Amino acid sequence: MNTAEITPQTLADSVIAVPPLARNADRSLNADENRRLIRHLEAGGVSTLLYGGNAILYHVALSEYAELLKMLTSLAGENTLMIPSVGPAFGTMMDQAAILRDFDFPTAMILPTRDIVTVQGVAAAVRCFVESFGKPAVLYIKNDGYVDVPTVKRLLDDGLISWIKYAVVREDTSNDSFLRELVDTVGTERIVSGIGEQPAIVHLRDLGLQSFTSGCVCVAPRLSMKMLHALKNGDLETAERIRKTFQPLEDLRNAINPIRVLHTAVAAAGIAETGPIIPLLTEVSDDDRARIQRAATELLAGS
Repeated sequence: MNTAEITPQTLADSVIAVPPLARNADRSLNADENRRLIRHLEAGGVSTLLYGGNAILYHVALSEYAELLKMLTSLAGENTLMIPSVGPAFGTMMDQAAILRDFDFPTAMILPTRDIVTVQGVAAAVRCFVESFGKPAVLYIKNDGYVDVPTVKRLLDDGLISWIKYAVVREDTSNDSFLRELVDTVGTERIVSGIGEQPAIVHLRDLGLQSFTSGCVCVAPRLSMKMLHALKNGDLETAERIRKTFQPLEDLRNAINPIRVLHTAVAAAGIAETGPIIPLLTEVSDDDRARIQRAATELLAGS
């Protein structure tokens, strides 16, 4: 596992995969199937894996957290950067910080929540977590009002932030005053587009963000990496063609549920058996499963 300090070049070198977490029928962690998915991503050129929302770490039991970290450490290839997540509750992230100190992960992402938070409270939580963990955190900005730009700047200036996953969904990606203010204030070196392939062209071409996170990269990693390289090389025609290839599966994720659809898609495409989805989520319907399988297998075949 790559345990080096994360730099802007680290972020720029790979699509940041956000994979589901495979579980056995009894909901215990399935190391063999997680290994299959990780090897699929690594074979496609992906070198950074972020275990967060798609892995449903919002609902992970604290009692299995150390086992999860141990598994991720053991399954990562020599050059693969693994990033776990913590929270979103303050008490949970602080308990997880104590566990994380026994491992060599260079950062961890703080899962966001819209419930019972203030901007100043988020900043305080980041500071407390980082002080306990001893390493900077990934700041995940998913909703308006979670943090403001001056707060982000202070956290960066104080060395508390490794990088930023920016994932606020806009009807028009090019019309995002918050992101433009953020870029103008703190620069682009530590900001990654956090909503998959669909807004990545605008975010990288127009705003200069370093890379993008993706769930569907778990189905077609070579294709997603090809899109990243095309964007870095200014080949917008290739990037746009690849974006459209990912769109049918992404449209299903948006219409049904991003996490549930990806969890189903990875298994339906034969990449890894992801097992049961844990509560508070539920399985997709049989009709939806059939549509997801078609989209996932077509994406895999086209990669």
